[in-house]
Amino acid sequence: MEQGNESATTDFILLGFFSDSQHPKLLISVVLLSLGVAITGNSILALLIWGHACLHTPMYFLLSQLSLMDLMLITTTVPKMAANFFSGHRFISHIGCGVQIFLYLMLGVAECVLLTLMAFDRYLAICSPLRYPVIMTPRVCMQMATGSWAGGVLISLMHTIYAMHFSTCGSRKIHHFFCEVMALLKLSCEDTSTYEKVVLVSSIAFLLIPFGLIVTSYILIYFAVLHMNSPEGKNKALATCSSHLGVVSLYFGPAMIIYTTPRSSLPSEVDQHLFVFDVIITPMLNPLIYSLRNKEVLGALRKVLWRKLMFKQKR
Repeated sequence: MEQGNESATTDFILLGFFSDSQHPKLLISVVLLSLGVAITGNSILALLIWGHACLHTPMYFLLSQLSLMDLMLITTTVPKMAANFFSGHRFISHIGCGVQIFLYLMLGVAECVLLTLMAFDRYLAICSPLRYPVIMTPRVCMQMATGSWAGGVLISLMHTIYAMHFSTCGSRKIHHFFCEVMALLKLSCEDTSTYEKVVLVSSIAFLLIPFGLIVTSYILIYFAVLHMNSPEGKNKALATCSSHLGVVSLYFGPAMIIYTTPRSSLPSEVDQHLFVFDVIITPMLNPLIYSLRNKEVLGALRKVLWRKLMFKQKR
């Protein structure tokens, strides 16, 4: 009876992955812990970068934008997932579904573009250090960030409008923990094969091509590092680049599997687990990867903690 009322008063029902779990309470606890770590880590990293002059460089400015994107990405899906779990209602309105699709796609495309630009920034810094300050001016950095956000908004808006115009018939149950565009298309009673090809082309444009550019950049960086005479310079370059490569692998790996693999050959459970990695685990790990191996970020954090400690002692 409750399920009937739920489906009658709402547009879609998110089945999620808690219903199939033998330990749903443990799973939601892990998800909420991940949310807390992600919000804390990305917020601290962004505030450190904005508040400390030693971190006012192109690399850290772009990193602060990545933290903002990760912060928005995890808060787009997890709070709604948790609210549905604790309330017992798994519904989402038609407008709410469209908003989730728009935000997820916007942030996904924006991160792809931004990570590519961050690789270009590292390529210039290591392979062309004399030209780096001339090219990577504050204005150029702002244009890079604006281009990433604007590109995400534009591409996402087109996909969201097109995907939401398909009419649905029969079941309105989405086999996912949030409104994901391909999961929504499975409810359509229209032919969506043309749009699925468009999604594949978009995946090539915003996943495979950027990934190829990033890999090429780091191959060139690797050869440049081999010719460095300073061991300290080598270690610093490798530490910075390995952090970025770790984030690239975390983000692009699951996303490429999700959007370049035919949906018929990808089980629903595997698909959801990949999305958990993409929208929950990656935003949680990114600030940890960048901060734990970065002496400048750790130094800025120690200064903040030391000032707070001294302030408390004076009081």
